[in-house]
Amino acid sequence: MDFRNMLIYGLLILVIIIFLIRSSSLNVIQEPKTWTSSERTRSIFLFLWKFLSYLGMSALFISLGLMMGIIGYHWVAGLSWIDSLVEASMILSGMGPISPLSTTSAKVFASVYALFSGLVFVIAMGILLSPLVYSLLSQFRVHLNNENYQQDEQLAK
Repeated sequence: MDFRNMLIYGLLILVIIIFLIRSSSLNVIQEPKTWTSSERTRSIFLFLWKFLSYLGMSALFISLGLMMGIIGYHWVAGLSWIDSLVEASMILSGMGPISPLSTTSAKVFASVYALFSGLVFVIAMGILLSPLVYSLLSQFRVHLNNENYQQDEQLAK
């Protein structure tokens, strides 16, 4: 089991535990104030808007990383465009290389691109999961005194 699967399973277990605690009769977590249906709807739309905009930013980082890999494999390793796409996609997704690389410069590029791809994945997941983590922390009443929280509270009212 690789690191990505462990991270995904860990996050799923965390979400399940939070929902079990919230739905249990023990009332471990203090319930939020009673919202009207329009406030709740506005809060849900705000969360979805943030999540979708962060999803777009994450997709932009992944797309830029993929383009760099395609161009690099085409120019440095001398692969065709479609082979470059396959190779860059496999490295970026963490699956590993497909085509054997014959030159030293191609091997150096592949190693640098593999390290870069790991960083792109971590950045993309951090951007994508930040609204979810913020929402979960707000359920536990862990609020940071910053402008974003105050703006969210004003929009929810």
